[in-house]
Amino acid sequence: MYKAPVEEIAFTLNHVAGLSDALEIGRFGDLSPDLVDAILAEAGRFASDEMAPLGDIGDRQGARLEDGVVKTPDGWPQLYRHWREGGWNGLTAPEAFGGQALPHMLNVATLEMWNSASMAFALAPTLTMGAIEALVAHGSDDLKAIYLEKMVSGEWTGTMNLTEPHAGSDVGALKSRAERHADGSYRVFGQKIYITWGEHDAADNIIHLVLARLPDAPAGTRGISLFLVPKFLVGEDGSLGERNDVICHSIEHKLGIHGSPTCTMIYGDGKFGDGTGAIGYLIGEENQGLACMFTMMNNARLAVGMQGVAIAEAATQKAVAYASDRTQGRAPGSTGPQMSPIIEHPDIIRTLLTMKALTQGSRAICFACAHAIDMSHHLEGDQATHWVERAALLTPIAKSFATDCGVDVASLGIQVHGGMGYIEETGAARYLRDARIAPIYEGTNGIQAIDLVLRKLPLSKGAQVRTFIGELRDIAQRVESLNAPGFGSTAERLNASIDDLQASTDWLLEAQASGRVAEALAGATPYQRLFGLVLTGAYLAKGALVASEDGSGEKRVSLCRFAAENMLSETAALKDRVIAGAESLEAARIVLA
Repeated sequence: MYKAPVEEIAFTLNHVAGLSDALEIGRFGDLSPDLVDAILAEAGRFASDEMAPLGDIGDRQGARLEDGVVKTPDGWPQLYRHWREGGWNGLTAPEAFGGQALPHMLNVATLEMWNSASMAFALAPTLTMGAIEALVAHGSDDLKAIYLEKMVSGEWTGTMNLTEPHAGSDVGALKSRAERHADGSYRVFGQKIYITWGEHDAADNIIHLVLARLPDAPAGTRGISLFLVPKFLVGEDGSLGERNDVICHSIEHKLGIHGSPTCTMIYGDGKFGDGTGAIGYLIGEENQGLACMFTMMNNARLAVGMQGVAIAEAATQKAVAYASDRTQGRAPGSTGPQMSPIIEHPDIIRTLLTMKALTQGSRAICFACAHAIDMSHHLEGDQATHWVERAALLTPIAKSFATDCGVDVASLGIQVHGGMGYIEETGAARYLRDARIAPIYEGTNGIQAIDLVLRKLPLSKGAQVRTFIGELRDIAQRVESLNAPGFGSTAERLNASIDDLQASTDWLLEAQASGRVAEALAGATPYQRLFGLVLTGAYLAKGALVASEDGSGEKRVSLCRFAAENMLSETAALKDRVIAGAESLEAARIVLA
């Protein structure tokens, strides 16, 4: 059974991502280390004791549509009520609307625990938090007054409605339409697919954020507006009124996240209301909807990265527990007559250490991204700009590398279980099934690579990424200067991988500057993984340095060394793919014709 790794999460937050330094200088007001510890401990208890047991039930039962009503698995409505009563939905929300205004770092730390316990369940509050952010940033005062308090408390949930059957990731091709109404509201018509928790029985109201196009809107993404469309209309006093003209037509039968209802939503088909469409309210300005929605999507991408971390952590825990109990063969050096636990066999040791290294590296990357977001909110001028750019640079890496690791680690977990891992009763397969969606939604990882290379590397004319690489070199230099035997060849391997990152970065920036965009895009995905591996090595080393200084670091130093000497050599091959792979890729297109 999953047990939240509270100590590991706290260590990474404080000593790798930078929370302790920020607390020490009062960056987050009167937030204290003791309060941080208390929040993490209670989140860990809730995730381990209350949420995780219902995660298995949710996977077995799934969500179901009965007579137009979506039913979530047994116990989930009650679990959601307990969760929101604990105040978890409003950790980072503004105090003016009932939130706690805590750092984003704390929220992503709790998101890891919720998703490890049940990724399908955690998707509901994840979408609500994103909707809150969009409404806070772009909503009118009237909309905020009516909707935010109930959304922050978690009494009402939120959704994000982008995708349509014909459009996929091409949001500019959407056909959903909106019409202006005499009372200042709008009427929304259309179909949206893959709407997570679009309909359910866990909350009193569902607030849909819907992208649609006005009749006189420009073509493409420049003509998209964002509308708030509630399931139930809300009176001026905040009371729920009539059902709005929005329905769930069907729910998807998915590979994983079975407990999460993934809905096809229909707006304005006349089943409810007066037949004039679903009543909606404009968020932001007309034709500026995509910019509003990106407020929600950017932080959602980090939240999806945390899903990758969460699945990797849970899969690793299960694999270690199984390998400790399962006996087979006799490990090298075994002298007794009994078979050895498989955790003593070198191949299993290597596999489990790889799982641990990827999990801890992904966690550190995501926490560092959250730290950058927090710093951008608490600083001004050039300092704020620096952290805005750092968050922008890290977001596609956090989303892509962590979710790829979630899939890889879950797959390795099945391998550790052997044939038993392929049997549903062991629970190992659930993690792979759940994890597989994360590299796809909120922008596929290929789209993240395009964003990283074309938009994020050129920030400040490349100065942001080069400064960041310099910081990674500083970590390698500290390891080299320490010259501690336990680190083995970590410094040498880390420096070599940073050299690979530097060379690949310089090549990609030069290719873009020379107009060779296709060549740059051919290397975007391997570059994204290269960056993630380098960050994994650097952040594991940073944690090991901290731990070695206070005498508690033997395990961290050993894992850091393992990653450096067994995983970082991949960066050389990735660099070669980035720099030399474009020509063969173009030539081989005929194979696909």
